[in-house]
Parts: sequence; C-alpha cells; structure tokens
Amino acid sequence: MSAVTDRDETAHGPAAAPHGSDFLQLRADDVPADGKADWLARRLRQAITDRRLTVGSRLPATRLLAGELRVSRGVVTEAYRRLAEDGHVEGRRRGGTVVVGAPPPPLPPRAGHAAVGSPFAQAPDPRVFDALRAAEARIDLTPGRPDLSAFPRTAWLRAERAVLAELSSADLGYGDPRGAPRLRRAVADWLARSRGIAVEPDGILIVAGIAQALALLHPVLRADGVTAVAVEEPGSLGTRQRLASGGLATPPVPVDAHGPDVGALRDSGASAVLLTPAHQFPTGVVTSGERRRELLRWAADGGLILEDDYDAEHRYDRPPVPALRSLLTDRLCYMGSVSKLLAPALRIGWMIPPHRHLRALTDAKRFTDLGSAVLPQLVLAHLMESGHLERHLRLLRARHIRRRDAMIAAVTAHLPGATVHGAAAGLHLTVTYDAPDVPDTELAATALSLGVKCHPLSWHRQLAGRPGLVLGYAADPPDTLTEGVTLLARALRSLT
Repeated sequence: MSAVTDRDETAHGPAAAPHGSDFLQLRADDVPADGKADWLARRLRQAITDRRLTVGSRLPATRLLAGELRVSRGVVTEAYRRLAEDGHVEGRRRGGTVVVGAPPPPLPPRAGHAAVGSPFAQAPDPRVFDALRAAEARIDLTPGRPDLSAFPRTAWLRAERAVLAELSSADLGYGDPRGAPRLRRAVADWLARSRGIAVEPDGILIVAGIAQALALLHPVLRADGVTAVAVEEPGSLGTRQRLASGGLATPPVPVDAHGPDVGALRDSGASAVLLTPAHQFPTGVVTSGERRRELLRWAADGGLILEDDYDAEHRYDRPPVPALRSLLTDRLCYMGSVSKLLAPALRIGWMIPPHRHLRALTDAKRFTDLGSAVLPQLVLAHLMESGHLERHLRLLRARHIRRRDAMIAAVTAHLPGATVHGAAAGLHLTVTYDAPDVPDTELAATALSLGVKCHPLSWHRQLAGRPGLVLGYAADPPDTLTEGVTLLARALRSLT
C-alpha cells in the first residue's frame, strides 16, 4: 500500500485538499457559474433563519471567505451588502460584519383547504385581523407589515443611553399630556422638512399611533355634531372599524385615478371625511392637484378633513407631494406615526388638530392615559435630531425598491393578466386579476391553505368591485416574495 501511495505522490504531487470553508461547511464546488452572490446570500440568510448564525455572530472577512470559496472578493461583498439591506447583518468597522437581526423560523406549510373557522369564512368582524395574525403560514404577505428586522437596535440603544445620561429625576415623573416638549419640537422640524407642514410644537399632540388618534376624536367629533365620517372606497377596513366603534357612520366615497370623488363626498351628506391623499390605501393613488383644490373648497364650506398621512415617507418612483395640512389648517386634522418607519410596537404617533379642537383632544388624552410614555418619546426625538431617522429611511427605500421590483416581476411571470396598482410608493401592492368568478376571499383562503397570508381586496370595499389581493412586500427578501406569488398563482389555478 505504501508503494502505491509513494508512486501516486511522485506522479501527481501531494493529494489536493478540497476547496471550501469550515464556516457553515460551504464548498467551492457548490458555487454556481452564474449568480454567485445570490447563492451565497441565500446560504447565509438560511443559516440566520435556522439559527446556525445567531445574533452577535461574526461573519468571516470578505477576503478570507472569497479565497476559501475561490470567488472574487466582490461576490462576498455583494452577498454581505444584500444581508445588510435586509437588516440581518451590520458592518462594524474593526468589529467586522456581525449578525444583528434574524427573521422568525418558517412554519411548515399547510395542506388542504382552509378550515371553516378561517378568517375568510365569513364577513370580517373587529376580530378578523387578530385571527389572521394568529393563523399559521410560512409566508406572510399581509399589508402594513414593516421590515421589523431593520429596526435600528444599535442606534436606539445608543440614543437611549444618551437620553438616560442627561435625564433628571424630575423628568421621570408625569409629563405634559400633549407629549414631551422635546419630541414635539423634533416632530415639528421633521414635518417641516419632509411634509411641508409649518406648525408650532404647542399645536402637536403625541398619541399612541393613529388608532388612538381616531379614538380620541370620536367624542370630540360627536360633540361637534358629526355623526358620519366619509371614507375612501376602496379604503382601509381597519379604519372603518375604528370609526364605527365610536358610533360614527362611514359612507363610501369612490376613489379614481385622481383621488376621491368630491362630488360623491358632497352627495354623501357627511360633514367629515378621512383621507389618505399622499398614498391612498389600498390603491396607491396620489390625490391630484385639482382634487386637492376641490377638497379645500368642500372644507371651506364647513367640512372637516381627517388626513392620515399613510406611507407618505415611503416613495420610490414619484416626486414628493406635500401634505394637505400644508395647504389647510383650520378645517383639517393631520395624523402620522412611526409605525411603518420604525415599528408598530413603539406606539408613537402625532396629530395636529384644528386649533378649536386642541384643548378638548388634550383633555381626552389626559383622561385616557395621562400622556404617552416619556422615555421612548425622548429616544425618538434624539434619533430625529441626530439625522439617524432620515438615514434609516434612505436605507429602507433602497431595500423596498428591490423587494417591490421582485414582487412585480413575480406577478408578471406567474399571474398573467393581473394588474398591479400603487407601485410608486408604500409597503404594499394591490393586484387585481382576470377571474371574476373567483371571489378574492376564496382565493385568499386557498392561498392560506398553501401557507401564504394576504388580504382579499373585498375586505377593504363597501361597494362591489373587481376582485383582487392586497400584498405587502416590505418585510420579506425577494426570494420569499417570489415564492409567495408563485403559490398565489397555484391557488388561483386550482380555483379556475
């Protein structure tokens, strides 16, 4: 045996070691000829998902891993960049590239048809969103989900330490029910820069998101003689439910390519209307200049506009549009939040009511909760003042464009005949399809049975209309979005 070994080494040299890396047992032989960065990013993302790479794990230096896999350093750099865009890793200079966020592990796909007790088995009631969140699915395409893995944990902790270092003991007591003065100043500056709104800090009320803003408005509106708040058609089911919970009727006002039909608004008889003019939910329409002028004339005749500045900061292929509040003050109540920019769990938003309602709303806030938690307000103010929030928004925009494009490409490839609406901004797409005999609730239920969650468009309608789905894309990487749309196409084929 030794003679054979000696002969082999003499003829061919020492036996060649296989190329690869001990890191995740990556093999050079597995690297494809094309799409090397895609391959490496998928392998790393899967390792983060299944917890082989935990938060705090350091990735190999790009030069080292490139040498072990026999690829260019640019391949590894590009894979790391994609993971950073997805919020999974972060470059820390001398600390290297570190895992900072992990998506939840996928649930096993479900087979068969949705159970009778599924969220789509009957008309949606106030508990339907809780039921849908609780439903098991491997891929969640429900709208309104920001990329929570992108939450700036390091920056938040740094800001929190800075705030605590300068916080006095008195600052930890009960504060102004309108909100921390520092945050109200920061919000005023933020809105002036990003939404064209000129407002003094004393005119701002800090609230626990737009849901609380609407709840505080209920008694104030009823005391002002308002019994109905017109809403966009189609328009947010959740918003309708919140208005109805306050005893307010919600007559529908159709939305076309230019925005809400102001003639229909006048005909509705409602003295107030809730609008999402910067990026209408769910169609994505931006209210045109002419419609804005018509709305201002309607408000001048005694109407009240409730402006939900939904998704205004998330725009990609269109120029910015100012908020309606930049044009109208006395007859408009403006509402915004950081739920889609940072995280819903923060429960931080703001409202700028007409001056005549400010005192009543401040009293309502005082008697509801004595004011929102102060420490998160001060941390958010620090992020706004330091410019970090704007940098975070720029990172999100780049990531969202790539994810949106992946979803549009998947719809084009797998759902021929479907129409995509609202692609220029926001965190979701609305897709209508050419199968009028297939109810969108049935399609959503079948998709859920295949492991994909989404909203049927009919949930957000009060009037009859073309069936469709509302699909969120902000929270998932492109390959997951492509798989989700592929399963939606399979569900539609099974019903036609």
